[in-house]
Amino acid sequence: MQHPDEPVPPGGSGLVRVRLDVAYDGTALHGWARQPGQRTVQGDLEQALSMVLRVPVDLTVAGRTDAGVHATGQVAHCDLPQGVWDEHGPRLVRRLRGVLSPDIAVPSVAEAPPDFDARFSALGRHYVYRLTDDPAGPPPLRRADTVGWPRPVDAGAMAEAAGLLLGEHDFAAFCRRREGATTIRTLLALDVARDGGLVTVYASADAFCHSMVRSLVGALTAVGEGRRPPEWPAALLSRTERSSDVPVVPAGGLTLVRVDYPVDDELAARALVTRARRDASPA
Repeated sequence: MQHPDEPVPPGGSGLVRVRLDVAYDGTALHGWARQPGQRTVQGDLEQALSMVLRVPVDLTVAGRTDAGVHATGQVAHCDLPQGVWDEHGPRLVRRLRGVLSPDIAVPSVAEAPPDFDARFSALGRHYVYRLTDDPAGPPPLRRADTVGWPRPVDAGAMAEAAGLLLGEHDFAAFCRRREGATTIRTLLALDVARDGGLVTVYASADAFCHSMVRSLVGALTAVGEGRRPPEWPAALLSRTERSSDVPVVPAGGLTLVRVDYPVDDELAARALVTRARRDASPA
């Protein structure tokens, strides 16, 4: 989540803050953030918006997903001139469908309060990781978002290990550190459930640092395969650098499913709190 901060539109500026709900199949995409010469969600979506609206569009996103990661509940925002919004807003969802590739969709576009910030106003992000240890592999219709796991895993042991990771910790061992960014996060939920051959990991936090979810799932699978005891992932929380012992699971099993926000009159306060935390020096 490295996009520059976007300030609240000043009163009388003639700008409208617009929220976009976004979904995508990340298989052929090189992540959210625009990159020269690569297809990305931000690059394709900004190009489509600029084409339809005939004005430059700069998006701020709730969470920058990596290459190959999917989303059904991504959120972004931008500021548009009032006249542009009035003219195109009612038809924007349909018109975007006509110009976007089939692997990116915008199910909803709506005017948001001026204090709304897709990144800094968020209370929590919710991800799902899907893998199957069924010898037949993923069902054909779920092959894009479900990883075929080569060895059986014990979901009960994974769930036991997951419960020991909850709360506020420095997750440096599970993150690819970014310069100036803290790795302290509050893990709100980490649940593991089995349904036949499908094992699903549900992860929720105030925010996730780079590669954190895939590393957490990687540590849990090491426990599930019996290579590590259930206490091992939590023992890594004492480390201040990324652990090379933690495997990073494939991106294709990960989906951002929801982003939570406070009620409208608490948006500004939430953004201030989040900015203060992100500006803190790493522990």
